[in-house]
This record gives sequence, C-alpha cells and structure tokens, in this order.
Amino acid sequence: MIPKLPPARTARRAGPVAMLALLAALGPTLAQAEDAHRGGTLRLVSVSSQGTLDPHINYTSQFWQLYAFLYDGLVGFKKVGGTESKDIVPDLAAAMPVISNDGKTYTFTLRKGIKFADGSDMTATDVVASFQRIFKVLGPTAGTFYNGIVGADACLADPATCTLAGGVIGDEAAGTVTINLTAADPELLFKLSVPHAAILPSETPAKDNGNTPIPGTGAYVVKSYDANNSMVILRNPAFREWSKDAQPDGYVDQIVYTFGGTEEAAVNAILNGQADWMFDTPPADRLAELSTSAPGQIHLSPLSAWWYAPMNVNLPPFDNLKARQALNYAIDRDALVSVFGGPALAKPVCQVLPPEFPGHEDQCLYTLDPGTEWTAPDMDKALQLVEESGTKGQKVTVVTEDNAASRGIGTYLQSVLSDLGYEAAVQTISGDIQFTYIQNTNNKVQLSISQWYADYPAASNFLNVLFGCDSFHPGTDASINISGLCDKDIDAQMKAAIALGATDPVAADRDWAKIDRAVMEQSPALPLFTPQQVDLLSTRVGNYQFSSLHHWLIANAWVQ
Repeated sequence: MIPKLPPARTARRAGPVAMLALLAALGPTLAQAEDAHRGGTLRLVSVSSQGTLDPHINYTSQFWQLYAFLYDGLVGFKKVGGTESKDIVPDLAAAMPVISNDGKTYTFTLRKGIKFADGSDMTATDVVASFQRIFKVLGPTAGTFYNGIVGADACLADPATCTLAGGVIGDEAAGTVTINLTAADPELLFKLSVPHAAILPSETPAKDNGNTPIPGTGAYVVKSYDANNSMVILRNPAFREWSKDAQPDGYVDQIVYTFGGTEEAAVNAILNGQADWMFDTPPADRLAELSTSAPGQIHLSPLSAWWYAPMNVNLPPFDNLKARQALNYAIDRDALVSVFGGPALAKPVCQVLPPEFPGHEDQCLYTLDPGTEWTAPDMDKALQLVEESGTKGQKVTVVTEDNAASRGIGTYLQSVLSDLGYEAAVQTISGDIQFTYIQNTNNKVQLSISQWYADYPAASNFLNVLFGCDSFHPGTDASINISGLCDKDIDAQMKAAIALGATDPVAADRDWAKIDRAVMEQSPALPLFTPQQVDLLSTRVGNYQFSSLHHWLIANAWVQ
C-alpha cells in the first residue's frame, strides 16, 4: 500500500510528476525482466496424442489447451490464472459486440492488421467461412452451440451446402461481422469463446484436416505433427500482440510435445530434467513420494469436470433401464476415487453437474441411502434389478484409454459386471483414437470410460451437450452424446431452460437441477468422480498459471 501524502498543495501537485518519473524508471526494468525470461524450449510429454489437429472437430481438453495459443475467436476467455480466467474479452473483435434486436443480433467490429500464420490477412470473409465450416465438417457442437444462428437448421440438414444465409453476415468495407439468432441466447459469447468457433482462413478445406496444421492467428503455430510420435510448435512469425488479455505473446520460442511411453516414465523424465510437464496424471503410487520429495513441482487445482462411464442405451444390455440402474447401484465410488489416486485428487459424484457449478444441487439416487450424497453401493438392489431386467449372462465390453487411470477404472468395472452376472471384458485403445471411437455408433461400444471438462460455466454445457438429442449423430466420430440418450421430454426441458436463462438465470438454474435428476433417472451413464488437476513441472519452469477453462496456461510459462 502507498502511504497517503500530506494535504499540502505542493505535495499534491508533485505527486503525479513523481509517479510518472517512477513509472518511467520502472518501465524498462519490467520490460527487461520479461525479455530475460523470453526464449528456450518447453518439453511436454503424454502417453498419447488426441487425434485430429482440426480445431473445429477436436473436442479434447489436451488439444484445447494448445488451441488457447494457436487460434482465436471473435471473443475469448481471458488468458490469466484465477477467477478472472472465466471473463470474456474481445479477441479478433476490437471490442465487445453491439447487441440489438432483443438480444438476437450481435455486431462485431474486427481488429485491423491481424494476419494468419501463413501471412494472409484475417478478414470478415474468413469469419463467415469459418462459421459455415463448423457445419460443413459437422463439428461436435454444431447442433448444440451454434444451432440458434439463423440458417443453422438448413446447414444441419445438408451440411455440404451450408451458407448460414442471413445468419452470419460479413461487411468487408466496414470491417464488421453480424450474427443473427432465431432467439436470444445468453450463452452465445461463451460459445464464441471456445476453439470450435476459431477463425480460420476462408480457403481451409471443408473436411477434417487430420494431422495437417491449419494456420491460425495465435502467438504460436504447429510446425509438424505426428500423432504417434510428436508435435513441434514454434512462434507465429506473423503474430503481433494486440491484446495481452486475449492472446499474450508467450515466453518460450519452441514447444516440443512427445507422445508415447508410460506415466511412470514421464514422471522420471520430469524429475531428471529431461521433460518439463506431463499431460497425464502421475501414477497414484508416485504421488505420496512426490509430495515429500518434490513438493514445489506439484500444483493441484480444482476442476469443473467429471469422469464418467457412458452406457449405450441403444445396445444390449444397456438398452434396458434396469440394467443401467443396476450398475449405477453396484459401483463403489470410494473405490474408484482410490483407483484415481485418493481423496486428495478426486471426490465421488452421483450426478451430472459437478459441485459448485451453475444448476448443481446435491442429489444421489444410486447409493445405499439415497439422498444428497454418496454413502455406499447397494449390491442387493443391483442384483435384484439385473434379475428383473433379464439381461444376466450377456456379454459386456468396457472400452478404455491406454493410460493407467482409465485402465484401472475399466478393470474395476469389469469385476463389478462379473459380480452382477455378466460376461465382462476390457478393450484398451490408444488415446489418440479412443475418444472418437466410442462416439461412433458403428463401433457398437456398450460401455466406455470418458471425461468431460467444462467448456464454459453453464449447466447446458454438461447436460445438453452430453445428453441432448442434438448431440447425437449416429455413424460419425463427432457424436458427443456417447450414450445415445434422446429423451424428447428431457430435451424439451433443456431447450426451455436455455431460453429461460436469457431472462431469469436463477430460475433456469433451478430447472437445470431438476433436469440433472431427470437425466440420472434414465441412468445413461455412471458418474464416477470429479477430479483435481495435477500438474507436475520440472524445476526449469516458472510463472505457473492455471485457468479453470484452459487449465495450465502453457504460453504464459517460461523456462530457465
């Protein structure tokens, strides 16, 4: 705190002059301090990659963490740690939009002079083409995030011919883009802040670009990507910082992301100074050791997230409600927390919405003493339901990722299914394809292990995205409603709650709590636990910042 000056006239007049002199003296020092941290290579490791590089298609926390500094939208979440990380700031737009027409029209003025990594100018044409492309590639959230845009219905019906006529209008001369909605959407700015709304060059092919990098406007650019080996990320030579809040310049010159190996090997590499960070959670048996041997290198952060096991409601045995409910009663969520690493890293959950999230009200249907919290499994009830369902003895395969946590949970579920009388097996798939594999109905996945991390702080981002009819796209790799639940009554309730949020968000959250219960009564998934983020860093890394939405802000860190 700066002490107040005495109330003398000369002191009051001298204050600003002195302050300017002080700032002038400090300015170069602060700049020099930042320059001193600039440069070097950050080395990241992961058991696997997460498939396609395409930001309009990929829907994984691993790659969204990278998209934060590779791509930009019209607006974005503030790139800082702490509570301000949920704030929305202008990004490619010069200011927040002008909202008119009773909340149905958003007009953005674009910044001038912004270029893509290939050197081409970013213009209103690119913005319009990018929104059309979201539908043309049938992005996972096209039907849930952007279906309120005028013309979206036609695009969802025939993606290849999508124009969004009257919905997204660019004016090159004025440098503006106007988005028209069919109804007010209080979540639109959230939806425009996620990577699925990234602005790409207008000539980007309207198909999954796979391993081929697409030029972005961010501070960095992908130089090369081999999903089975590594990714190399360099500074974007065309980038000039236009807003530190929206897209900071970044400190390191290069990021090398290596895929393969095990979590155990990753921990050892970080402790030996051969790597700087691991995406995967360290093995549970190493955490106690690390908490004493390297406490300064571990960062724990709360997440708005859950681990869950979607049950395919359209395939036996889980096309039977009683079979789904039986498994929910039978699992021991405390045991699952132990598999993940213990109560310091996870908390058992019985519902879709995570604790302290909009719309969350404590409720637990599937436990020994149903009420507001998890108590214990009810195996007697579970066995009774299996008998009543007539599904006993059927084959069930649990599809997991090839990492320690997912495999451990899959093995546990296999044992519970066996105890219930099913013929159970585990199928382990590489993490770079597991997420898309379990979404595609052609693969006939009965039960799988997955995770969901909040895209933005709204109940619809869990309930509507994961269990809404508009998220179910049979025969595609972009069907984020993995369970295949499409309950018309629940879907209507969700659409009503979204609309109500525009005028009465408190009442809408009360409705979302009821919807949360209604979804769990249908039991399309096994809620397992809500995790903590564990970041293990090398001693070279400084300026650690955690965003609830982007997680560790990689571009904000430096290396010695």
